[in-house]
Amino acid sequence: MELLSLIVLTGLSFVFLALVFRPLELVFPAKPGQRFFRPDWFTDLCFFAGQYLLWGSLTLWVLSLFNRWLGDVVPANFRQTVASQPWWLQALEVVLLSDALIYWGHRLQHRVGFLWRFHSVHHSAEHLDWLAAHREHPLDTIYTLGLINLPAMLLGFPLETIAGLILFRGIWAIYIHSNVRLPLGPLKMVIGAPQLHHWHHDRERDAGNYANISPLMDLLFGTYRCPDHEPEHFGLREPVRRTYPGHLVRPLLP
Repeated sequence: MELLSLIVLTGLSFVFLALVFRPLELVFPAKPGQRFFRPDWFTDLCFFAGQYLLWGSLTLWVLSLFNRWLGDVVPANFRQTVASQPWWLQALEVVLLSDALIYWGHRLQHRVGFLWRFHSVHHSAEHLDWLAAHREHPLDTIYTLGLINLPAMLLGFPLETIAGLILFRGIWAIYIHSNVRLPLGPLKMVIGAPQLHHWHHDRERDAGNYANISPLMDLLFGTYRCPDHEPEHFGLREPVRRTYPGHLVRPLLP
């Protein structure tokens, strides 16, 4: 019965995301004419299903173990003081701290060979849209979500705050991968946008734009890049596997 409920929830999530992001991709397309059923659509659908049906529970289990371990390391009085702050201040602190951490963690994914083995699965997507955002190796997902939630867990933020952060960042990650280009004007210097992250997915491995919600860290450390047009090609320069099992196994091979 639980499996059936999980399958139904996965299907409803797919429909919800399609209804939210597909109209945006049609009205404000970054690459006009890109079809819904574009090449490798089924592979990305497998990644989507894998995240919801298999790897999401594993990731949450690992994070819960890590959170319990941190609870024994950080003094309880300090964690209680953090948890007593207003929710809006907690949310702001979590976003700022996690954005700084994910920036450097993301740069390491592109510089350290072992991390790149797993992160390159995400960069193997040659067409970007809301579905391609789910193309991630499960071990890469654990690494990324661990970095994102580490400040919140370390400082003792309540689970409600962390759950809200995970949901918000999940939707945001889908948005910045979507085939959308919105006219943000000067706001693009403060708020992350698809056109920034699309350039991060350029075939150049060190294309910049490592930040997530805000590009301030990229601006501060000289990795900001935002031309007025889309990259000509996404993906990797080296040959990649085309099947879902192939993507999962390749980083584990010598």
